[in-house]
Amino acid sequence: MSASPALEAQLIARVRPACPDDAARIAVLCDQLGYPTTTDVIRERMAEIAREKCHAIFVAEETSGLVVGWIHIYVCPQLEVERQAEIGGLGVDEGWRSHGIGRALLDQAEQWARQRGVSQLIVRSNIARKRAHAFYERAGYVCFKTSRVFFKTLPSS
Repeated sequence: MSASPALEAQLIARVRPACPDDAARIAVLCDQLGYPTTTDVIRERMAEIAREKCHAIFVAEETSGLVVGWIHIYVCPQLEVERQAEIGGLGVDEGWRSHGIGRALLDQAEQWARQRGVSQLIVRSNIARKRAHAFYERAGYVCFKTSRVFFKTLPSS
């Protein structure tokens, strides 16, 4: 059951741009999502993303300063469709779900996209993540396409 809006506002101290010191907590949250990784790998990925002007990572902190969620967003211009931003990933601590953390991160991502002149935001979600689908629908997102994702490991040259 979700906390009241007043309580939710008290639970989240702030949403802010991620910094390298957040890598350990982000790695824990990635593991909770089913993407196990290390702090060092997350720190390297964050550094690479930070060099890209069309990408951003934000974190949500609870009142003690503990990072309880993260979101990665980027602008992805494409030839065939209007300029879009895409959510690359969103993770909220298992113990903090349904308390407005994800919504606060989505709000920040949407604001970031609007500031860059983007009018469409998309997110891809694994077909098995029913709870995530309901979350996005409550936030006003509409499922407009079902597709398959293909993957290939490229041989080193």
